[in-house]
Amino acid sequence: MARLDRHIIKVTLALAALLLIVGTACAPVTPAAQSPDAASPAALTPVSLGVGYVPTVQFAPLYAGIDKGFYAEEGLDVSLAYGYENDYIKLVGVNQSQFMIGSGDQVVIGRSQGLPVRSVLTWWTRYPVVALAKADAGIATPQDLAGKTIGIPGPYGANYVAYRGILEAAGLTERDVRTESIGFAQAAALMAGTIDVAVDYAVNGPVVLAAEGIDTVQFDLDDYLHIPSNGLVTNDRTIEQQPELVRAMVRATARAIQYTLDHPDEVFEIALANVPEASGEKRAINRAVFDAALAYWAPEAGYALGESKAEDWAAAVQLLQRIDLIEAPVEADPLFTNEFLP
Repeated sequence: MARLDRHIIKVTLALAALLLIVGTACAPVTPAAQSPDAASPAALTPVSLGVGYVPTVQFAPLYAGIDKGFYAEEGLDVSLAYGYENDYIKLVGVNQSQFMIGSGDQVVIGRSQGLPVRSVLTWWTRYPVVALAKADAGIATPQDLAGKTIGIPGPYGANYVAYRGILEAAGLTERDVRTESIGFAQAAALMAGTIDVAVDYAVNGPVVLAAEGIDTVQFDLDDYLHIPSNGLVTNDRTIEQQPELVRAMVRATARAIQYTLDHPDEVFEIALANVPEASGEKRAINRAVFDAALAYWAPEAGYALGESKAEDWAAAVQLLQRIDLIEAPVEADPLFTNEFLP
């Protein structure tokens, strides 16, 4: 692949954070309403919540939940940890960590491998990955991807799931295109012309390119297939043995998401305080990323914030089986629950 502009790569990498996870186990919790000492730091239960491999304004609701005291009011002292989702889905599955922000496809894959992981709150209500090309590339429909060179981070994660789903929607397979694993330099590679199409988070690559004055055409998996995306994930043991802990985490997280939707300007400033490298000359591009993400956090019409649908989980199972990411189907019901929603 041709040498890419190093400055562009740096910008793209800074903005291309996926929602990946690490976490550590936490002790039982007494909800704040039942504990008169909950406001005291010593009375709060420590919870380490993994949120991805680098800090980013895309985690703004979580920063707001901590800074505004929503978690503390539930008796929780939540801290954020950064790592890799495919590693830490296993930690949650074996209860070495109790909570993570994980994608729906990882929950399905984990469950298919015998890990008792379960989504308890949906955060991103649309699958946030798109295939994009320059508007002048002559690519107008997914079928036009045939014969093109498509850049993906690698054969893993949400980008790969969306890539395979979009190809399937076009009636194509990986044999019909040229696939290149390019890491998280999608926008840079597309600008440099080393690939024809990039697969990236809709709030990353398209925003970077728009800031450079480059118009794009985008194919959104959600236009063809609706499957669960990122949300709060725990495990069956925690649900069974510490339901009030789960309820407290869900309630505070849902409150933080709603607060972000209602007060975006304030929460963006909170995010900048937690991610100072996103301010200064990078403020404008990070505000564009944040604004683009808001649409993905809004509840679906007719559904409560955080609510999951069994048919979406069943669709995810079927897709992952068709593209050989799981060997056998799993039941939809154990993958999620709405019982802890406020």
